[in-house]
Amino acid sequence: MSTEPTPVLSIDALCAGYGRVPVLRDVTLDVGAGEMVTLLGANGAGKSTLLKAVMGLLRPTSGSVRLSGADVTGHAPERLVRAGLALVPEGRMLFGPMSVDENLLLGAHTRRARDPGTTEGLARARGLFPVLAERARQPAETLSGGEQQMLAVGRALMSRPRVLLLDEPSLGLAPKVIAAIFAVLDTLRQEGLSILLVEQDATVALRHSDRGYVMRTGRIALAGSAAELLADESVREIYLGSRPATEG
Repeated sequence: MSTEPTPVLSIDALCAGYGRVPVLRDVTLDVGAGEMVTLLGANGAGKSTLLKAVMGLLRPTSGSVRLSGADVTGHAPERLVRAGLALVPEGRMLFGPMSVDENLLLGAHTRRARDPGTTEGLARARGLFPVLAERARQPAETLSGGEQQMLAVGRALMSRPRVLLLDEPSLGLAPKVIAAIFAVLDTLRQEGLSILLVEQDATVALRHSDRGYVMRTGRIALAGSAAELLADESVREIYLGSRPATEG
């Protein structure tokens, strides 16, 4: 009798909020090995709150988060990074006055990454995003929006994660830059990295994903394969709209 493999990331009945204000209500989802899973939802649906709760930036009030079967609910962020989680936050959160290389090296500042693999990680980030090698000594704050997003992804990869969490990686970027970033995500997925992606651009996200979930008012309202969600009329009406103004 065959059994389903254990998901790399498993979230079960997770509840969390801010003070007495509940945001997440019994959220359950999972991400398998080498899967890219997209989480869709309107502003305020709870998507970013979910990533914060998974990453230990917000303590859940109930439910669980498991990484390769191990319960990591409520662990400190630095402990979760060592365990194999990495977050690319909305807004990038780079250290502007520091150079590109200095920002990348900060991503390797964990016990998991303090080894000769750090040099390999730098080479890997530069290989995925060649512009980072060209801008190695340039302050992060002088990069374009797209280059900053590439740097944020490269920094997260420096910790050698098993699961990469991304919060709105395409927000405000030009289509050409978005295509370049998603091409890298495709490569990482093919290499076996698991990815949980929060994204407003449903069309782009689902075309690159295996599966997806839709959040409404803190709950999972819909789930299915990427193809199923792309074909769902309610998803098309709500999430396949126009994009905001872009930056380079």
